[in-house]
Amino acid sequence: MTRKQRRAAFIGLGLGILGLAVFLVLFALRDTIVFFHTPQEVLEKQVPAGKRIRLGGLVANGTLKRGEGLTIQFAITDTVKTIPVSYTGILPDLFREGQGVVAEGKLDPGGRFVADTVLAKHDENYMPPEVAKALKKQGVWQGDDKAKGSVQK
Repeated sequence: MTRKQRRAAFIGLGLGILGLAVFLVLFALRDTIVFFHTPQEVLEKQVPAGKRIRLGGLVANGTLKRGEGLTIQFAITDTVKTIPVSYTGILPDLFREGQGVVAEGKLDPGGRFVADTVLAKHDENYMPPEVAKALKKQGVWQGDDKAKGSVQK
């Protein structure tokens, strides 16, 4: 075997091993690559109780109930299906009814989602007041003065 053939065999073997490693990682993560599942997807796929997932949607209006201590009950909806959620902990500042939310946790056998982490989605239109003020000062402000975070004249 010449040097050129050995080098080509070594490169081919390395690419084969790398390809196998990528395949195994993607195969292992096939269900968790999704950022979150909507309530409709969870119910249609019949996600088994105890499997860790991310559940995303809107906090359903009229479902927020505070229990003892830091326990909170609410429901997440995608306007088609709704799943009740139980969470113990401190909620993010942006958490409120009608707001987008992603909760991480597991379904219990009764169909309730027991979350251990809750993330509130922010408004894409938000601009910190300092940035809005600086843009106005430079004369390049193109936003609406009624937008969240904007500085009133």
